[in-house]
Amino acid sequence: MPAAPAGTLAVHRQRLRLDCPVVFPGFRTLTPAEEFRAVADWCDANGVTHDQYGQGDLLTAFEGTVAGLLGKEAAAFMPSGVMAQLIAMRLWTEVSGVPRFGMPHTSHLALHEEEAYQALFNFHGVPVGDRRRPILARDLAAVSQPLACLLVELPLREIGGQLPDWDELQALKELARSRQLPLHMDGARLWESRAYYGRSYAEIAAGFASVYVSVYKGIGGVAGAVLAGGADFIANARLWQRRLGGTLVRQSPMVATAAMRFETRLAQMDACYRRTLDLAAGLGGIPGIRLNPAVPQTNMLHIFFDRPAEMVAETRDAIAGDEGRWVAGEIRSTDVPGWSVTELYVGDTLLGLDNAQVLPYFARLAGV
Repeated sequence: MPAAPAGTLAVHRQRLRLDCPVVFPGFRTLTPAEEFRAVADWCDANGVTHDQYGQGDLLTAFEGTVAGLLGKEAAAFMPSGVMAQLIAMRLWTEVSGVPRFGMPHTSHLALHEEEAYQALFNFHGVPVGDRRRPILARDLAAVSQPLACLLVELPLREIGGQLPDWDELQALKELARSRQLPLHMDGARLWESRAYYGRSYAEIAAGFASVYVSVYKGIGGVAGAVLAGGADFIANARLWQRRLGGTLVRQSPMVATAAMRFETRLAQMDACYRRTLDLAAGLGGIPGIRLNPAVPQTNMLHIFFDRPAEMVAETRDAIAGDEGRWVAGEIRSTDVPGWSVTELYVGDTLLGLDNAQVLPYFARLAGV
């Protein structure tokens, strides 16, 4: 029998996932109707009114909350992280007069944005360090060409949520300071990093001239990002947000979906990290499975299977259809023939399930 077209298979798998009462990866996602009812109730309870092109009490308060958490003077809400980070790169290149910035090999700007920084601004992105680990001070020391800024991703998604250790991070900050080189943080998953460091978000962000954080990754808003930094920097960022079409007439719906669960999600991150450590200890004992990193540094990790991606996906689909458990998200091939990998983000679902209820399903994915 011929294989189903890729698009048809993707739709089938999306339906399988939606029909599963239990989804292992991530936090529970509300249906559109549930989301709209929840945000309506929250807005009623908190007296929320619409903003007008970004001007309004809800946005101002939320931006102030995020800026305070990050220890920065000001912050601006934007509809996407892509926009926030392009604006940050634009501003640092303007300040320096150098159309070149450093970034990790696996930066979102390099892999997932269709070369936007080149196409829109004619910038040159310089890969720094080793793609298999976080950027360290010695990596920056090895860069001889002038840079407008260095983009540092905390944590690095493409290597399983890895972070530099605290002393390594401080050494990188100190070297950048001595070179008068601004550091910009891609903090899309910064909220997940505090549990590992055991320090406040402001302490982590200290030494970074600008910081981007997501309000849908981890937090659960429907969309959006916040860019934080000095007051003048953010004033100029708002100008570029307008130029790029990011000052939407109503931003309150996006902000409300983040604000209504912001404190609750941040409060859950420690428990999610502890659960990830416990789960990883169990996963590491399953034949045919390897983890990156072996000891997680955030509540996410990459699980490698000594089995082809399509076989793992077919097993996952069978479990979903027969038992209503969606065990893993995207499963893709690796550079090692015959191996495959999936990313697991530990959210509230796995907080309520112990290893005895979870590990057997991963063993089945591994073919055990």
